[in-house]
Amino acid sequence: MECSIRWAGPGEMSFVAQTGSGHSVVMDAAAEGGGKNLAPRPMEMMLVGAGGCTAFDVVLILRKGRHDVRGCEVRLTAQRAESDPRVFTAIHFHFVVRGRGLKPAAVERAIKLSHEKYCSATIMLAQTAAVTHDYEIVAD
Repeated sequence: MECSIRWAGPGEMSFVAQTGSGHSVVMDAAAEGGGKNLAPRPMEMMLVGAGGCTAFDVVLILRKGRHDVRGCEVRLTAQRAESDPRVFTAIHFHFVVRGRGLKPAAVERAIKLSHEKYCSATIMLAQTAAVTHDYEIVAD
């Protein structure tokens, strides 16, 4: 896996990331950090990555178990250390899983497998942050 990050240049605090799979992502700083607030911050992108990683896992695990999953949303909230390095110290994942006949035990199992075995991003962030989760099931 590889990527490159290119600074937009003098007078800017925005960067363009080019992924190895050929996709681009823009990142920017807040105005107080010299940016124009036109794109997500790098640390927000880390949360997005963890949320995407675990959502992929949960859907895949439920599908492999032949559960009728029809939607999955993950909302993350995080706290960061007060001083540098401002690592994440706590991250909470709230899953909203939609489907037909979904059993709480199956959803709980999928989330736990993701957080403890499959989701590299969440497992890596758990080295500095207390990771918690809850979920709700919406019948479809």
